[in-house]
Amino acid sequence: MQQRLARGEAAALGELYDRFASLVHSLAYRVLDDEHAADRITREVFGYIWEHPDSYDPKQGSLRSWVAGITRHQAVQRLRQTESDSARDQGAEGPVTAESERELERKIHEASTAARADYIVTSMPAPLREALELAYFQRRDYRQTAADLGVTEDEARRRLRLGLQLLSTAHNHQALPAVPMRRAARGPHAPRPPHSAPPGPGHGRSL
Repeated sequence: MQQRLARGEAAALGELYDRFASLVHSLAYRVLDDEHAADRITREVFGYIWEHPDSYDPKQGSLRSWVAGITRHQAVQRLRQTESDSARDQGAEGPVTAESERELERKIHEASTAARADYIVTSMPAPLREALELAYFQRRDYRQTAADLGVTEDEARRRLRLGLQLLSTAHNHQALPAVPMRRAARGPHAPRPPHSAPPGPGHGRSL
């Protein structure tokens, strides 16, 4: 896929979009809570991927993780800018205080952590995800979880422990380095992402 993108194959971008548009849109919406902003992030992310396919290093993780990381970083940057603009607009009421800055950073961190946690849950192996969903969304204890899954109680405890260990990394992730998201054309016929609708909260939005 990376080599096809580097060669400028528009079909490769279309395939990547079909695979990851829903992920990109849902992560962006999780951070921004705004469908229009999530649409814009989705376009920017695929524009960046088209222009910078060589920035993906398979040694650093999967293609899915790379796409999710770009999305989360860009969405957090957009949230920071939006909140900063809002604070400046309200500046007539008084100067920005250290407390308001801390509140801004807290809000940004919570949004980023929530998006990261969503990604981890949807990416973890199905047996771990199913155990977590039973235990924490349906309020099953480990014995009930074991019975529902048809596994031993020891296996249910193991799955819950591993799932929680993975989920805990959402609170310890490091911010990604800034990436330029403005899309410059690679040539006179540089393609755009396909105009299909990525599913998102409520209803899909076309790119």
